[in-house]
Amino acid sequence: MRSGFITIVGRPNVGKSTLLNRIVGQKVAIVTAKPQTTRNRVLAIANLPGAQMVFFDTPGIHKPHHEMNRRMVEMALRSLKQVDVILLVCDVTEPLGPGDAYVLEQLRDIDTPVVLAINKIDRVARPRILPVIDSYRREHDFTDLVPCSALEGEGVDVLVDVLASHLAEGDPLYPPDALTDLPERFFVSEIVREKILESTRNEVPYAAAVLVDSWEEGNELTRIEATILVERASQRGILVGKGGAMLKHIGTAARKDIEAFLGTRVFLGLHVKVRADWRENRRLLSELGIDPRR
Repeated sequence: MRSGFITIVGRPNVGKSTLLNRIVGQKVAIVTAKPQTTRNRVLAIANLPGAQMVFFDTPGIHKPHHEMNRRMVEMALRSLKQVDVILLVCDVTEPLGPGDAYVLEQLRDIDTPVVLAINKIDRVARPRILPVIDSYRREHDFTDLVPCSALEGEGVDVLVDVLASHLAEGDPLYPPDALTDLPERFFVSEIVREKILESTRNEVPYAAAVLVDSWEEGNELTRIEATILVERASQRGILVGKGGAMLKHIGTAARKDIEAFLGTRVFLGLHVKVRADWRENRRLLSELGIDPRR
């Protein structure tokens, strides 16, 4: 039996959360086409034959513009020193750029094994993969390099075997039925935020946060009330929509996923409030779980 901690890092939108969900075998991290979808460090446990892998899915490493983003990047960088293996994910469809170079720079003086997952190979012809491998080999002495597709599953089994080979022999770190250490409230708020990201554009999805205000479990129905925070009245207008149409759309989509997640009928009440500069509010950010000290 092997067990240990693995952190997943990379720049935004390379498919880290999709890869984590594929390895774990169920959805533990929200996924959208927008960069910087992940804001929190998500712990997820993959219980596999002969190995228990404890993953940290981290926010994409990027140039921060708010206290929230600074905390997101700090969470990702701190995780590099707290694990047994580092899994760096890159996007084979894009050339190695400044964002990738910055991430690689953070790995220069770290002795932890670094495995490179070259993701999204389902989107390119095979001859395009080798030049990407060569460009990354020139930048860092990776322990292993594994081409894969988190979306289609190609190469993921190979990647899992490679990661397990770098873990020490030992007993499982968590019970065999454990999936995460995060509460249900966190996943409910993330589901709502996922629907906001999917339904809105421009600055609105990045200026929105979700707080679960109340949670009442009944015999046949769980009642959940949540607040969506935005920074400006114009953003509130977009989220509410004409006659409340947008908010109803987001709420309906979120409720369906929450019911599937909780396995019960759900009443979901959503309210939109304006709180200027919430992305700079340290207390609120900690309440949202965006805290590198976690």
